[in-house]
Amino acid sequence: MKRSEINEIMQEADAMIRRFGFVLPPFAYMPPLDLAEHVKAAPGIVSGRLGWDITDYGQGSFADLGLFLFTLRNGRLSDLQTGGGMCYAEKLLISRQDQISPMHRHILKAEDIINRGGATLAIELFGSDPAGGFDETAGGEVFCDGARKSFQPGDVLKLEPGESVTLMPGDWHAFWGDGGDVLIGEVSTVNDDETDNVFREPIGRFSDIEEDVAPLHLLVSDYGRVFAG
Repeated sequence: MKRSEINEIMQEADAMIRRFGFVLPPFAYMPPLDLAEHVKAAPGIVSGRLGWDITDYGQGSFADLGLFLFTLRNGRLSDLQTGGGMCYAEKLLISRQDQISPMHRHILKAEDIINRGGATLAIELFGSDPAGGFDETAGGEVFCDGARKSFQPGDVLKLEPGESVTLMPGDWHAFWGDGGDVLIGEVSTVNDDETDNVFREPIGRFSDIEEDVAPLHLLVSDYGRVFAG
């Protein structure tokens, strides 16, 4: 992706988020140099990888295969391992109309996916084989706002604004906006996007970026380079 495209997506996403009554935290709007100074007093931004996350999964076609995310909070894996403390994470996502977030599952993360507003959120579901691999013949069950719901392999669950689904590790899923763009909330256990995503196809989690202009704001994928050492 070009950095200019990423900058534009940030502005469009912020406008949509505000239309639905949400406001991102102040550090979201800091220019890169200001953020670099701010994280000296707020190292949890970098260690928790809080902030902007825009991906085309390395495939070069964001409109068709992509996702906007902003990580608002993220706990500590050590707390999750001991069963107490900050074991949770929260994100805002935007899935555009017919824009696919590709088939994947998580190893550790359980997540509630919530339609916060906009169009219908479509989620295609499959179960896992005994080793956790994708199984086109496997169904399963999920909980939708507390109600148990069985699914057959390849069923498409449709969530209207206000509705949600709980996905457990091993629930294979792909999703997209159906009939328009969707603002999505994600509440989950501790999140590690570098190690916890297993994709059906061999694709990347983050984008390759062409630096055609200066960044408006840093992406979480910039942190390793900018804050190295």
